[in-house]
Amino acid sequence: MSQEFVIEIASRTMYYLFLIAGPILITGLIVGLLVSLFQNATQIKEMTLTFIPKLAATMLFLVIAFPWMMSKFIEYVSYIMNVISTLNQ
Repeated sequence: MSQEFVIEIASRTMYYLFLIAGPILITGLIVGLLVSLFQNATQIKEMTLTFIPKLAATMLFLVIAFPWMMSKFIEYVSYIMNVISTLNQ
């Protein structure tokens, strides 16, 4: 196993990690920002108020984007399986 081979696997893994997890994290970030702006506009300083909208938005995003995320994950796993099968040769 060469150094380039390991770097290729690591870069593919990071790519799929950011591709799958990134939109979920960005959704939580955007909803948190919007709730924070609402809290500042209304002078409500309740720390637990951000939790429920973030959770709801993240769950809604997961329900909507799950088929796409699963297809990307299957694509990654098939790549890894192909790489593993070539290691023994």
